[in-house]
Amino acid sequence: MPRWDDTPEAWHDVMPGVRRRILATGGGIMLVLYRIAPNTTFPRHRHPHVQSGTILSGGGRFRVGNAVWEVRAGAGYYVPSNVAHELTTGPDEETVVLDVFAPEREDFRDEVRPPDGP
Repeated sequence: MPRWDDTPEAWHDVMPGVRRRILATGGGIMLVLYRIAPNTTFPRHRHPHVQSGTILSGGGRFRVGNAVWEVRAGAGYYVPSNVAHELTTGPDEETVVLDVFAPEREDFRDEVRPPDGP
């Protein structure tokens, strides 16, 4: 059973204002932590993976399909496969998001570090 620690090398710049760390992967799921600067838009996109998650801190406007949700710390969400979505963070604080993807994101594989321990 692998374990991944939080180290500076584990973080990757996705775009200006967005950093990502793969927390864990295996068994068909991938946990991903995002740190997103205030007033940042993570552009509208879609992928074949189911995405579920929670806002750990901060918040903003989350567009999922044709719906627009105001989200804040504690909000949970589910994005079905191939549904377009976009997050714009609020102006006051960094937003921290924990996403769970199923199946695992092959396009994130190059960011997965070897486990730090059993």
